Amino acid sequence: MGGVFRHVRDLVDEHVKAGHEVGVLCDSNTGGDFERTLFEEMEPKLSLGLIRMPIERSIKPSDLLALAQAYKHIKSLQPDVLHGHGAKGGAIARIIGSLLRVNRYSVARLYTPHGGSLHFRRASLKGQVILRTERFMEYFTDSLVFVCDYERDTYFERVGKPRCGSRRIHNGISEPEFEPIAKEPDGVDLLYIGNLRDLKGPDVFIEGFLRAERIVGRPLSGLVIGDGPQRDDYARRITMLGLGSRLHMRPAMPARKAFALTDLVVVPSRNESLPYIILEALAAHKGVIASRVGGISEILGKDSAALVEAGNPDALAAVMAQALTEPGWKETTMPSRETLKANFSTPVMANALLQLYRDVLDGKVSG
Repeated sequence: MGGVFRHVRDLVDEHVKAGHEVGVLCDSNTGGDFERTLFEEMEPKLSLGLIRMPIERSIKPSDLLALAQAYKHIKSLQPDVLHGHGAKGGAIARIIGSLLRVNRYSVARLYTPHGGSLHFRRASLKGQVILRTERFMEYFTDSLVFVCDYERDTYFERVGKPRCGSRRIHNGISEPEFEPIAKEPDGVDLLYIGNLRDLKGPDVFIEGFLRAERIVGRPLSGLVIGDGPQRDDYARRITMLGLGSRLHMRPAMPARKAFALTDLVVVPSRNESLPYIILEALAAHKGVIASRVGGISEILGKDSAALVEAGNPDALAAVMAQALTEPGWKETTMPSRETLKANFSTPVMANALLQLYRDVLDGKVSG
């Protein structure tokens, strides 16, 4: 779900367009109707197939069965590259790649964390275990791929300087996504779109929405769009705060369809790497308010007035109110489209990754 799935779909499109054969192996437990539709759209492009199997987010004994099934299938395909995305995907890809190497079959083994295990700290026992596991897995890795400077710096700080190769390759978006989207006449003031769990901050958005109304001195209109494990919790909170007539919830939908419903997108996450939703919103010529976490400042600028402290509904409300009442706020606060295109383009991202694959296979990448 979310940004990782978007990232993989973009790479599939670009790599297939460049003439490569691609397959996807992933979890079947997560996602809803919206994700199933996206899989159906992607599957015809996958000459190496689409394999979905139950893979839990946490480490469980069932992982051994998933690993055995994945190994058998991947061995039959004989790929040149195995690229794992997310902590669990990264572990599976690198273990299988290393098992193939034992059988004298050469395959490049790459891993992109996408935040994942980097959300943990060594102060807790669980964090110690997870981060030490990341360190150990470097022995089975040809190259790490970080989607932003923040993710790379966090890895260096919490795990250590990699013993394997590593590169930073920014996420990117495609040329059609830079087409501006006008707000529909019945659109709303404020929009949250994303996974519905506290990590992504819908609760902060709801509280901030209420406080922003008090600051501007009038009722506002808003939408919470998405699916997730805490959806019912947020629905109850909206009702309890008396916001039911002004703040509505809708199921997940394509981002560009959602952008037509507002001119102001709010991303109040407590943890992020380099979220696509911000790139997508900016490319659609929307204003963005976001938490000062992860690599978001690499997009909006480290001193941007659109950045607020994570988990702070008062700070979020203040910027919401400013964005809604200050003339020209979006134009003076958001980065230029030229800057966005130069730094966050899908073809640039995909080509850089293909070059890394070639360098690994040619032995030009080492720790």
